[in-house]
Amino acid sequence: MRSIRELYRIGTGPSSSHTMGPRKAAEIFLSRHAGAKGFEVTLYGSLAATGKGHMTDDAILDVLSHANVPVNIVWKPEIFLPYHPNGMKFAALNSVGFPEDEWTVYSVGGGALEYEGMAHESSGEIYNMDSMTEIKNYCERTGHTYWEYVEHCEGPGIYDFLREVWEAMKAAVERGINRDGRLPGPLNLKRKALNYYVKAGGYRDNLRSRGLVFAYALAVSEENASGGVIVTAPTCGSSGVVPGVLYHLWKSRDFSEMQMLHALATAGLVGNIVKHNASISGADVGCQGEVGVACAMAAAAASQLFGGSAAQIEYAAEMGLEHHLGMTCDPVCGLVQIPCIERNAYAAARALDANIYASFTDGVHRVSFDKLVKVMKETGHDLPSLYKETGTGGLAKDYEQM
Repeated sequence: MRSIRELYRIGTGPSSSHTMGPRKAAEIFLSRHAGAKGFEVTLYGSLAATGKGHMTDDAILDVLSHANVPVNIVWKPEIFLPYHPNGMKFAALNSVGFPEDEWTVYSVGGGALEYEGMAHESSGEIYNMDSMTEIKNYCERTGHTYWEYVEHCEGPGIYDFLREVWEAMKAAVERGINRDGRLPGPLNLKRKALNYYVKAGGYRDNLRSRGLVFAYALAVSEENASGGVIVTAPTCGSSGVVPGVLYHLWKSRDFSEMQMLHALATAGLVGNIVKHNASISGADVGCQGEVGVACAMAAAAASQLFGGSAAQIEYAAEMGLEHHLGMTCDPVCGLVQIPCIERNAYAAARALDANIYASFTDGVHRVSFDKLVKVMKETGHDLPSLYKETGTGGLAKDYEQM
């Protein structure tokens, strides 16, 4: 597996696959063809189907416009390239408009790109184990924790990175719970995080706790929907779950900064296992790969903080993902708003419930996390494409795209 630095990415929303990935691809292509007389970018499949709502074209144009040459965006939502639903082709044009060079690249989730020759450019594999079962057995055999395994593979410098991640997550929560008004786009959705935060203060402990978790997760998701700075965990569309849970536990339980960084390491390991063995792309496997994986990450982090054993942490992660199996990715009008924002809040609450449930057990259960990841991948690939980020099926059906 690669570094969790490639899982947690600090950037602007609203979509890691549709905004962050294409922006990064445009930056790479521009660096290679700074002298081009023009550019043409063709977007395929899911990337094209909901690209307007996800501001894909804006992200690409924002980068390529620095060349001060014509840029043409071509939309081909009906064509799905065989490797991944989020395909795009960049072409550098000469003075008479003919392509001098072309590059096909895929935005595969979480802001990550894959393309021919990438193996020679990536950070490479730094984890010698890539399944939860292997890592759990190692931890039980040696007495190490999941975060210690992350530190062993990544090096102690990983904490400087995780500290940046944690600061960005906290900042997104705090901005989000202090903003009011409407979100951008034709749905005219009002922000809810501030209202939930205020209302939560009027309840007794149990309901106040749940209300605050909702508020914190909503805050980050609303920041993402408005193009604010968030952290992919594992994606932009699911960026509210992990910070919603961790911010709440940090504020209510007075955990130290290092304890929070350890929790982020454990959560990152869980997300990394899914990313390596299946997918975190909504266009590939549906929302189970985004919100479902985020719930698993947050559940594992919570279990870590409350002293869960290696088996209990694995069980909490398994439950967080299992009960999102089959969840479709069906954004209304192609925006990361309905049903995405509410799903983040609900998954944050589910993550805490998964931790509590696992804590009542000895961690022994029938379906392993690894088995579940395999099933999630198969389930996602069995879903018809209209339920995977095309904005044409499920809740998005009958709504006009932007």
